[in-house]
Amino acid sequence: MKRLVLLLSLLFLPLLAGCAHNYYNLPQDAVAEKLRVLGMVPIIVDADSDIRHPQREELATLLVNMNRSFERDLLRQIKNTDSFYTVTMLDGDPKEVFTSLMFRRERRDDAGIQYNKYFWNEEKLAEFVRKNSVDAVMFVIVSGITRPEKIFSSNLLDSMETDYNFLIMTSQIVDAKGTLIWEYPNFRQKSLSFTPLMNLQYPDFDEAKANMSPRVQVKFKTMEGIRRLLEKRRMDLLRRETSEVELYATQFEEISSMMDIDKDRRKPAAKPSAESKNKEEKNR
Repeated sequence: MKRLVLLLSLLFLPLLAGCAHNYYNLPQDAVAEKLRVLGMVPIIVDADSDIRHPQREELATLLVNMNRSFERDLLRQIKNTDSFYTVTMLDGDPKEVFTSLMFRRERRDDAGIQYNKYFWNEEKLAEFVRKNSVDAVMFVIVSGITRPEKIFSSNLLDSMETDYNFLIMTSQIVDAKGTLIWEYPNFRQKSLSFTPLMNLQYPDFDEAKANMSPRVQVKFKTMEGIRRLLEKRRMDLLRRETSEVELYATQFEEISSMMDIDKDRRKPAAKPSAESKNKEEKNR
């Protein structure tokens, strides 16, 4: 019996390996045909979203600076998927691009995942795509959202379930017609999940215990605390700091892991224009 199971496993392994999961909203053949040159807008901060921190403007400025420091790590990871002929970082102020193209924001709760979804001005989007000589544009947006969560104390003996204010990172790939080709959070996963960038709040169990109070207060993290969390480096197996920042790296890996396109579906691309070559050199 064991031999039969092993034999069947070996027979079906090639079939399973050849069935790559499609995270796109279109068939992979269509994506591979129409999406060869992808333009990535520098990471956007939606400062008008549900960010409730008392130092909101200072927080937005911090996020803009952090995005500029690490967004090319995401660009490199997307390139490394080899899913597109060219991936380029687009010029321009992301705040101005966002203000110009964004039509509306909608708070969504889809399949139990709560996030902000964005819709774009189709006419201005089409002009933006044509102006940048790309097939589609990728938006990556950091925004705020308030949702319920259960937080445990450091000793795991206490917990508090209530609404907390989070920073989240979402992303979309749209073409000149406004077609949503791909999105994150991604609802084509076999097991749906969506990890926030950061919880801006925490329950102060220690203060409640020190004052013998049954009421635990929810507080906002300080700006210095938020900065340290955003700058915290990953550790390797020997507990040495790496060059990767933990929070951004986690988000970037999740996003890029859902952008694979089967290599055998991609047809040879046309020879790139001089403009495309210049953009590619600039992004290396």
